[in-house]
Amino acid sequence: MVIQEHVILLNDQGEVLGTQEKYAAHTSHTPLHLAFSSWLFRPTGECLVTRRAMSKKAWPGVWTNSVCGHPQMGETVEQAIIRRCRYEIGAEIATITAIAPGFRYRETDPSGIVENEICPVFAAEIVSSLKINSDEVMEYQWVELDALLRALNAAPWAFSPWMAAEAASAEHQLRQFAAELAQ
Repeated sequence: MVIQEHVILLNDQGEVLGTQEKYAAHTSHTPLHLAFSSWLFRPTGECLVTRRAMSKKAWPGVWTNSVCGHPQMGETVEQAIIRRCRYEIGAEIATITAIAPGFRYRETDPSGIVENEICPVFAAEIVSSLKINSDEVMEYQWVELDALLRALNAAPWAFSPWMAAEAASAEHQLRQFAAELAQ
């Protein structure tokens, strides 16, 4: 069952102001809202990188971190991450860990759609096989974290702007999470 998603509107202090339908909210004047971003790893420490489907309203066809989304009213961020992982990539996850809980960004895609989010960043372990939802993800790749971080440093424009910014601000935490999984 697909629910009609909303975004939780926030003020600059992160206090809830209300909700708005997700697609109506994302325009050239997108209000500040709550989101999440997740970096998913295999037990070997490899990171899942996904390419957004061409049907996505913002940044279609762009390579990005594993799964992103918006918590719904009454849902914890961790519950939202689990829900979106099941929906987008058909995967079960464990060890959900906040790695950049205060992350916030505002970016405009080439078509003029703005993302304006308080977007805590998480890492988690994938504990099942993938079943990719082609409405969300057009391609995916497992990448060694060191190679991914080098690519992000060399060509940040080749990835979503939030992914590049998250990697820059949480590189140590990403490396630590991947290393602990691989032990």
